Amino acid sequence: MAGISITNNKLIIKSKAKAKGDDGYKVFSIRLREELYENLTKISDQAGYSRNELISMFLEYACANCEIEEN
Repeated sequence: MAGISITNNKLIIKSKAKAKGDDGYKVFSIRLREELYENLTKISDQAGYSRNELISMFLEYACANCEIEEN
């Protein structure tokens, strides 16, 4: 996962220069609570990543660190 690392269970996002990404992605919409949207915007402004890039990073991290617990 480029641009991120994990330290003490914290997701560390390294800032980057503004650049457009490659194609090959799927597009879909999601609904977010306003507070979460505002938090993403704040992190986006600080790190220099778009909200879309951050959401992708967060989802990659979550998928890589997810465990399914059977009932």
